Amino acid sequence: MTPAALAPHLRPRKQPRQRRAHETRARILDAARAVFEEHGYAHGTTNRIAEAARLSVGSLYQYFPNKDAILVELVDAHIEAGAAAVTAALAAPDEWDRTPLPDLIGPVVAALVALHADGRELHRVLFEEAPRPPEQLARLRALERDLTDVVATLLARHPEVRAPDPRLAARLSIDVIESLVHRVATDATSGIDDDALAAEITRLVVAYLRAT
Repeated sequence: MTPAALAPHLRPRKQPRQRRAHETRARILDAARAVFEEHGYAHGTTNRIAEAARLSVGSLYQYFPNKDAILVELVDAHIEAGAAAVTAALAAPDEWDRTPLPDLIGPVVAALVALHADGRELHRVLFEEAPRPPEQLARLRALERDLTDVVATLLARHPEVRAPDPRLAARLSIDVIESLVHRVATDATSGIDDDALAAEITRLVVAYLRAT
């Protein structure tokens, strides 16, 4: 998502061109991750972020106008990380037909659980409290459509799948995985082991896809 597409109050103020500026911007984003993880949204102030980044708050404001603009950047990074995790975990297309369904679904679910379990409070803030400008929502919808296309193709080819409408089954499976991962893996008080969560989500989705 290009910064120019965002509303002014969510747009980064400074696009770094020199190495030092890139490093400063990265320090701000790394500090923000730590601050939101420790303090949550309400108390994750720009003052705390600047202090964690070892900058003055005035220096931070040269790059971002407020904490919501920082959160938009962090959500973008999370979107990229999620897409990369799914791509890395999904078997190659020429292996889909001969790979048992749990062995196709399981690694993707496990990768997404692991991604969200690393910094649970941060990911809860990104999922529940971060601003979602229309441009970012449009990007998410486009990625969901692309992923649905891939999964629908997989399901249409797989001999274990009994769902009559592969595209509908793909969309529902994606939504179930996404919702459960976001709501349970980011809940530090759930008491549910991450491996057990991944296994149960996989079992649920596979049972649905195999049902006649």
